[in-house]
Amino acid sequence: MKCGRLTTPLRSTRWRDTRWLVLAPHADDETIGAGALIAESAAERRLAGVVFITDGSASHGSDGPPDLAALRRLEARAALRLLAPQGPDPVFLNWPDAKPPSPGAPMWADAVRLLGALCRSRAVDAIATTSALDPHCDHQAASALAREVALTAMRRIDVFDYVVWANDVPQGRAFRTGPYPPGPRRLALAAHRSQMTPLHGEGFRVPERLRRMPNADTLYLKADRHAP
Repeated sequence: MKCGRLTTPLRSTRWRDTRWLVLAPHADDETIGAGALIAESAAERRLAGVVFITDGSASHGSDGPPDLAALRRLEARAALRLLAPQGPDPVFLNWPDAKPPSPGAPMWADAVRLLGALCRSRAVDAIATTSALDPHCDHQAASALAREVALTAMRRIDVFDYVVWANDVPQGRAFRTGPYPPGPRRLALAAHRSQMTPLHGEGFRVPERLRRMPNADTLYLKADRHAP
């Protein structure tokens, strides 16, 4: 949890019964940034879905196995089964890793339509996604995508940010989930073996500071005049 700002428990706000859609740019961001939210909302039947945006195929450069994208989908499913055994199956957009489409491009427009339809069919009230402050193009694209979906989904949807890489935190109000034991969350992160071990070749490794996950998630919402 990022420090230095008072956080409000989500359970004490109008979002206590919210149905959540979580957007993760890469398989592992969901556990690091929103694992407690996923577990809590799934246990209470309020998890509308988890969407993995990229295929993860660039995480090992040219040294990765040829089926790395398929492998990372399997890892994502395994991690979600640990976090949310009662939750819905994940959705995979399969965008090229580290090469997000531009807003308005066909792949972008298809994603907006698909996620908008999902929000309507599953009665999504809020989207949690990575902050635009995160210094990675896929994390910034996820932030922009969530906001376009919220604007076009034909129902009120609030967009909350969670931070993975950024040292700063977004402006606006800060909220926190209920506590979540660190053990199950560490097991979920360990399920992303291609990102945690050299088992599948040299490539990206989740750094130690991100492995030390807090016992609650912090979510950020820009000023909302309707909020309590």
